[in-house]
Amino acid sequence: MAQEQQNHAQDGHSGNGTGTAVTGAGTSYDQRTASGENAQTLTTRQGHPIYDNQNTRTVGNRGPATLENYQFIEKISHFDRERVPERVVHARGAGAHGVFEAYGKVGNEPIEKYTRAKLFSQKGKQTPVFVRFSSVIHGGHSPETLRDPRGFAVKFYTEDGNWDLVGNNLKVFFIRDAMKFPDMVHSLKPDPITNLQDGGRIFDFMSNTPESLHMLTFLFSPWGIPANYRQMQGSGVNTYKWVNQEGVGVLVKYHWEPQQGVKNLTQPEAEAIQAKNFNHATQDLYEAIESGNYPQWELRVQIMSDDEHPELDFDPLDDTKLWPEDQFPHVPVGMMTLNRNPENYFAEVEQVAFGTGVLVDGLDFSDDKMLQGRTFSYSDTQRYRVGANYLQLPINAPKKHVATNQRDGQMTYHVDTAPNQNTHVNYEPSSLNGLTESPRAGIEHEPEYRAKLVRQKIDRRGDIDFKQAGERWRLHNDEEKQDLINNLTDALSAATEEIQTRMVDLFSKCDAEYGRRLRESLATAAKNPSAATRRYMGRRLGQSGQPGNHTVQQTETIAENATSY
Repeated sequence: MAQEQQNHAQDGHSGNGTGTAVTGAGTSYDQRTASGENAQTLTTRQGHPIYDNQNTRTVGNRGPATLENYQFIEKISHFDRERVPERVVHARGAGAHGVFEAYGKVGNEPIEKYTRAKLFSQKGKQTPVFVRFSSVIHGGHSPETLRDPRGFAVKFYTEDGNWDLVGNNLKVFFIRDAMKFPDMVHSLKPDPITNLQDGGRIFDFMSNTPESLHMLTFLFSPWGIPANYRQMQGSGVNTYKWVNQEGVGVLVKYHWEPQQGVKNLTQPEAEAIQAKNFNHATQDLYEAIESGNYPQWELRVQIMSDDEHPELDFDPLDDTKLWPEDQFPHVPVGMMTLNRNPENYFAEVEQVAFGTGVLVDGLDFSDDKMLQGRTFSYSDTQRYRVGANYLQLPINAPKKHVATNQRDGQMTYHVDTAPNQNTHVNYEPSSLNGLTESPRAGIEHEPEYRAKLVRQKIDRRGDIDFKQAGERWRLHNDEEKQDLINNLTDALSAATEEIQTRMVDLFSKCDAEYGRRLRESLATAAKNPSAATRRYMGRRLGQSGQPGNHTVQQTETIAENATSY
């Protein structure tokens, strides 16, 4: 056995992987391949070769997705369980209670024209809410000044049950198919060997994912570091639907606009704050509410008819794209006010659980591939992280009648029985006084599909992925542009020259000035690197097999300087 282990160590393996044999067929080191495979061929944990790791299987290339997406479900459910017990993403967060007050209209039109959702139905109607703001990639005790999208999740405790509106502050996303979500997050997370976040890994992925350019143009500008949570925009990001009493649906996007104004930080401003306070955003929100300075956000929606819209040069279901405001204006529907801090951080902010599939009557899903993937992943993560009965916790429980046939599981707090229900009956249908179905609230929304079940990208992509990124570049003011170039330069310095060239070429397709300034900045940094760039470059040298002790030397120099004061 010792000789077998030594042989495998020489082959690049260590340990036996199974606890039994380490050679021969049937072990985790069995290197047999199927026809067309080689040692680098991607497979599932079942050993199935994966011929398409880019697209979920959908009805037509626009969706919807289907439940037999085994490859996707295996991939995303494993991803949901990668961290214990901290959230895989959105680990660092702050939260508060409040109220949403409806305007009773959508702009100047009656709300019932578009949706029968009761929380919007009457002017002045109030719905309790709980909001959790968060960073995405970094851990639970990371500084709140790091460059990262910010989560903006709202739980509405409506009379029809909970509605979760889960999004972020930047209105768009890196990818448009949930199949790529674990890959995207893995590239942004620390290196699995060094445990260091690495721009080389990030841009290796992004340079092969051109749809990410729009989000990157936001993220590496000052918009990538909100000054605090109170002055931060929010967005549902994905496309949803509203459904009226007749069962007619329209496409809708949600946007939160802070009444305190919008404020972001440049990288130097963020570093100055981080040097003194790495909890600044949580502290700012808590102290504002504690002093009675209640922050407010107006909820605005964009509405579009529920069809493919061939007149647009992008697919309205593509979450890497914005809907033009001149064609689809942001129309107000209500105001949210946060007016109460949590009584216990863990019980409320840490254990609160959101899911994009948590909708009430009058709200519905679109065929957005990211939305459909998130709808499985978010709630599956909560069942794993908090437990099968996470919805019985006070912060997650709806503020209304609950009666289910679900029983048992870890940490069961109570049984969801109804008054006078026959407790022997935990199934439906039954003629023995069990639970019964409710009447329908309106005509069912029944979208129709006539397409093959395929694995394909949406039709409108390619060059269109560069257009809105270029528009965003031109909307940035001069200071934002320079900060964006500086931040991209620092992060890209960890990447190989091939990846740098690929990113410059992609940004040049967005805007010629954008690519030129980045190319010039990278060339200047290579000759005279900044402190941040030297840190990244030192890591790249180490990965390339050349002398990689620059980072160590730099750390030793800092330590010497620190002791000389």
